[in-house]
Amino acid sequence: MVFNSNEFLIFFLIVAPLYFLVPPRFRWILLLAAGLWFYMAWRADYVVLLIMSALLDFYTTNSMGRTDDQRKRRAYLLVSLFGQLGLLFTFKYFNFFSNSLHALFQYYILPYEIPKLNVLLPVGISFYTFVSLGYTIDVYRKRIKPERHLGVFTAFVAYFPALVAGPIQRAEVLLPQLKERHYVDLERIREGFLQALWGFFKKVVVADRLATYVDAVYNNVPDHTGLQYLLATYFFAFQIYCDFSGYTDIAIGCSEILGIDLAKNFDHPYFSKSTVEFWRRWHISLSSWLRDYLYIPLGGNRKGVTRTYVNIAITMLLGGLWHGANWTFVLWGGLQGFLLITSHLKQPYADRPYERLGIPLFIRNMIRVGITFHLACLSWVIFRANNISDASHILRNVFDVRSGYEWATILSPAELIVCFGSLAVFLALDWIDSITPLPQLIASKPLALRWAFQYALLFAIILFGMREAHVFIYFAF
Repeated sequence: MVFNSNEFLIFFLIVAPLYFLVPPRFRWILLLAAGLWFYMAWRADYVVLLIMSALLDFYTTNSMGRTDDQRKRRAYLLVSLFGQLGLLFTFKYFNFFSNSLHALFQYYILPYEIPKLNVLLPVGISFYTFVSLGYTIDVYRKRIKPERHLGVFTAFVAYFPALVAGPIQRAEVLLPQLKERHYVDLERIREGFLQALWGFFKKVVVADRLATYVDAVYNNVPDHTGLQYLLATYFFAFQIYCDFSGYTDIAIGCSEILGIDLAKNFDHPYFSKSTVEFWRRWHISLSSWLRDYLYIPLGGNRKGVTRTYVNIAITMLLGGLWHGANWTFVLWGGLQGFLLITSHLKQPYADRPYERLGIPLFIRNMIRVGITFHLACLSWVIFRANNISDASHILRNVFDVRSGYEWATILSPAELIVCFGSLAVFLALDWIDSITPLPQLIASKPLALRWAFQYALLFAIILFGMREAHVFIYFAF
């Protein structure tokens, strides 16, 4: 079940009213049932993995809570780490490493057959694994107390708005909210509805429209030329942003209607003035998770400059691998690590060229935003390409502009107008949203203007949105 489907609309129209009709002390049952049903709509048998993940960390954390012996607490933590990461490795990475090892053996002409598993990647496994692991590590660090109610804890892990593509929730934020009494709040419902509507616009009108061009180019790389690669790369930069932030907006909006706040996941990343700032604004819940549970335990910036950069590189390489079982993601993560290290290294000297030339601060910031955006686009080539060979071909030929107007032949003129028009509307609204969040801005306007804006978004979705329900990009991670 995906957000941009009729099934989800019916599902949410049933769950939301029931949530307020059910007595507060029993709402965890509804949320748990809704989360499991939502997940089972994709594939019923794989819900067992979700339940196993929750049971494992419920047992280990409660065992930690019953002892102050640090060795026992560490042992329970290791059980959780090996169990959770073992499931993740088996279902997401086993075949990837098997295929890589097989290719290595073939290269050296070694006659050895590498075993493979005939399994399907469980949707959202990377997200709910990190949610559960973060909770276990926080209990181990004694930042939070273990949840004693199995049903409430499982409802937390399986909370349907954030279950399959985040934001990656922290237990200290979400768990208490699942126990609070929430009442019908018309203001929250209005803001949540507008947030979700904005997310739907970004997904079905912008991202899915751009995807038609991007997929045509990136799925048939040898058949295209420089300008087509260039436009497809720019389109993908906004496709992935609108697709993923659109999902987040829908998740946050639906959750807000229920009275539950989810963590912010995007903060206008393409307005960043450096790669460091970009990663503070892009997929915030993942970057903060990697910082708190990987980078800092590795030593962070506490063990000298060289070790700091090594820790950054390791964190981003593993962060790239988290996105998918493909060497393109590993390479993308390595590139992000390199860009982060370079951004840190040049920071003390960043202003000197501008000061010597007397360039005003406003112009400096525009230049920095432009450079950071294009570095992001460069990295998106590797992220989106189906393999390293395709990425290499695109990067070698992306500036070959001798192809004339062939870039415009992939889609019809009407489709191109919708693509560029929807992108222009999004950029204008995103810029406004960066100054004042749209739900708050619209809520402060007269009633007629509020309704006009909502109807405009709704009609744009109906008239220009893609009819078929395209899966969100991050469902694959």
